[in-house]
Amino acid sequence: MSVIIFAEAVEGSLKKSAFEATTYGRKVADLCGLTCKAVTLGTVENAGELGAYGAQEVYNIADNSLNQFDSQSYTSAIADAFNQLGGTILVLSHTAIGKSITGRLAVRLNAGSVSGASELPNVSDGFIVPKSVYSGKATAFYNITSDKKVISVMGNAIKPEKSGEAVAVQSLSVSVPAAKVKVIERKTVSGVVPLPEASLVVSAGRGMKDPSNWGIIEQLAAELGATTACSRPVSDSGWRPHHEHVGQTGIAIRPNLYIAIGISGAIQHLAGVNNSRVIVVINKDPEAPFFKAADYGIVGDLFEVVPRLIESVKRFKSSH
Repeated sequence: MSVIIFAEAVEGSLKKSAFEATTYGRKVADLCGLTCKAVTLGTVENAGELGAYGAQEVYNIADNSLNQFDSQSYTSAIADAFNQLGGTILVLSHTAIGKSITGRLAVRLNAGSVSGASELPNVSDGFIVPKSVYSGKATAFYNITSDKKVISVMGNAIKPEKSGEAVAVQSLSVSVPAAKVKVIERKTVSGVVPLPEASLVVSAGRGMKDPSNWGIIEQLAAELGATTACSRPVSDSGWRPHHEHVGQTGIAIRPNLYIAIGISGAIQHLAGVNNSRVIVVINKDPEAPFFKAADYGIVGDLFEVVPRLIESVKRFKSSH
């Protein structure tokens, strides 16, 4: 009996989310006394690296049709692999792909499921999986009582941990149904860490006054090695691209550090960022709602504070 991890690849390469899911799966396997196996789909260059994060065996379904995501094809391939490998628990990332197939997989496998798990399960009395609810204001605990279980893991819920060495990748053969969706064109953002995977995020809002002022945000992000983000009014106004919009109606993120600059902190924005481990708010309005959610707050003009912060980061980096 095994914990099976579906390790998601992006353009043929495994990213942070795959290593998070593998670390989570390995820890679940340790808790339950099971073996830990990982499965990749299509062309994946670095699948063997999953062994370093705890996968005892790594399998690849080398079907070129799986290089493009199709929910039905992925569900069929993963479910067949799960059954072939003696799976009991299936772990995958709570990404856009994970959200699309977690429910499908649960139905296909006749399994109980929890999507967006935020912590490891408690197996001392059942199989109880914690999950953040109400925009992070509370935690719900789900007891999965079925023999088979499916869990998707929130990004940044667990830190990737190396616990072994890379392993040889084995081929696995399953029947892959023809995709019903034809991909005509894909537009992706390259050269930056995607927001769902970012550990450090620098975000700004309408307090920037004009898109021409965004240079100081990009400069601060560059000094910190962070990904940039923005509030909805900024993306709606065309100041920044929509893929940078974080919040309830944008991308929900869980970085280790979230710096909010010139953002008032409306509840819709907070809903997408309040699972950040540390929140720093810079705003000249001492009554801004965001300060109630902040771990650290600076009341001041961002056009004075941010340049000084950039200089402080530069000094710190030069002396360390």
